[in-house]
Amino acid sequence: MCGITGWVSFDVDLARRRDVVDAMTATMACRGPDDAGTWVRDHVALGHRRLAVIDLPGGRQPMSARTPGGDVAMVYSGETYNFPELRAELTRLGHAWETDSDTEVVLRGYLQWGDAVADRLNGMYAFAVWDGRDDKLVMIRDRMGVKPFYYQPTRDGVLFGSEPKAILANPLAARVVDGDGLRELVGHTKRPGWSLWKDVEEVPPGAIVTVDRSGVRTRTYWRLDARPHTDDRDATVARVRELMTDVVHRQLVADVPRCVLLSGGLDSSAVTGLAAAHLAATGERVRTFSVDFLGQEENFRADAMRPTPDAPFVRDVAALVGSAHEEVLLDPSDLTDPEVRRAMITARDIPAGMGDMDVSLYLLFKAVRAQSTVALSGESADEVFGGYRWFHDRSAHADTFPWLAFHNVLMNNRTTMYDKGVVRDLHLRDYVGDQYRAAVAEVDPLEGESAHEARMRVVCHLHLTRFVRLLLDRKDRASMAVGLEVRVPFCDHRLVEYVYNAPWALKTFDGREKSLLRHATAHVLPASVRDRVKSPYPSTQDPAYALALQQQAKEVLAEPGNPVFDIVDRAWVHRVSEVDAAALDPADRVGLDRLLDLYHWFDLYRPEIRLS
Repeated sequence: MCGITGWVSFDVDLARRRDVVDAMTATMACRGPDDAGTWVRDHVALGHRRLAVIDLPGGRQPMSARTPGGDVAMVYSGETYNFPELRAELTRLGHAWETDSDTEVVLRGYLQWGDAVADRLNGMYAFAVWDGRDDKLVMIRDRMGVKPFYYQPTRDGVLFGSEPKAILANPLAARVVDGDGLRELVGHTKRPGWSLWKDVEEVPPGAIVTVDRSGVRTRTYWRLDARPHTDDRDATVARVRELMTDVVHRQLVADVPRCVLLSGGLDSSAVTGLAAAHLAATGERVRTFSVDFLGQEENFRADAMRPTPDAPFVRDVAALVGSAHEEVLLDPSDLTDPEVRRAMITARDIPAGMGDMDVSLYLLFKAVRAQSTVALSGESADEVFGGYRWFHDRSAHADTFPWLAFHNVLMNNRTTMYDKGVVRDLHLRDYVGDQYRAAVAEVDPLEGESAHEARMRVVCHLHLTRFVRLLLDRKDRASMAVGLEVRVPFCDHRLVEYVYNAPWALKTFDGREKSLLRHATAHVLPASVRDRVKSPYPSTQDPAYALALQQQAKEVLAEPGNPVFDIVDRAWVHRVSEVDAAALDPADRVGLDRLLDLYHWFDLYRPEIRLS
């Protein structure tokens, strides 16, 4: 896992602009603390920061190969889990090797198959290949969008990077946020290709972007297709068990310490159980980490979203599998430290406004990184298997994105804190409606499906092509900000394709959410976790957190000329900062988190806002 960046300029000699390329590469230092390198030719410059995970002595980048037609060079971020099979195939085809890295396998795969190498990869990846034989840049991103990848077309080429900050380090890139950027930030539809920054775009998941002298072209190499599912219940459960076992085993491969992130929910517990069983066969004990808040278990208050605390279930799993477990305990002073908030905003390049859930994730990853370089996560199982509450109530049948229809503090009242004129100019209702119709239009119907099955196929597709990308980006940015590689077994495209096409009746055959996953992994789970009701990522219930937010909001109010008030309603900030903290509406607490993210984001990035 690494950070990549680059610049293609067909009209400029980039050998004279090494200082700019070095600056772009330096922004990725957190993603790659182990090594740095650049590769510069007349019209192309590639930069790389390395987090060494496989073949520590080898695998340095940028990596290049000489051919009779010209040099081919690559910068690569991610992991290819099937690289041993590809390496064997390429060896039979006559390729010789200089390293044991998966990076070289991908490079030689490109030399053999061109951009069709993407069809053969199983993994999470974002990489760019400069093909000197044709003077073109080829950018490829993994199918689910686990690894971030951004680019900005220029007058005579392109800028690219793992994160927008790499692009923004180039003087050609302006730090401008327009109405389109702000509209999606507030709208939460995860429009494909969206970046908050004007003119900066995402390489779409499952896509190949090619840049040459004729311009920029995008080709989709993978999409989520509808296919008949012919397996019965027992065969489907068995196939999910087989896939999950294979995926977890593949993703445990590393030449550095690795662990599992354990929340006590079904998803992470299943990964933990499968990993523990595999490692035990070789005499190794699995390491696990969890996060909680000081006093949360003792003073826990059940609500509609979180009926149970995590800690008891974490202990049950750790005891069953015999893991070397460590609990990361946080208190309100950790969660409200402005410097930690700024670190997370810098990691994400956007004011995401998820407050303690973002900060606690960052602090968890920071603690894990002190002992491990690679972690496996249960992220994305809810999108694959249908685990969220809104899959199972009337929100699933609303004429909009289900996560927006569902009543929850993160998504409801999203515009209350903003200036009314700004909200009016964003035309959010029209925007969300347009995005929803465009997303639904991408879903292939399956002949013979009932109306209910067809609707649930749409709902699953929305989550696998939109919602999951919000969380994958958050996970990647928070982990790579501290140099931790987090792998996501549930995003293996084989598993995604198979479960997506299982009928909804099979996904819920025991009358509960995630029936297939629960039964497929029951053999590695304690009974308490098998029976546990879905509970999302934890959020602190300590009133001291809300009180600290209010105090910091008052400090923002003391700066009347701060640019945050160009878009935020000052009267709203004044009102919610004066309410008794214990009685603060949860939606207003979320609003305060968003305010503080915006405040620090303005200070860190100095953006120009153009809403007209």
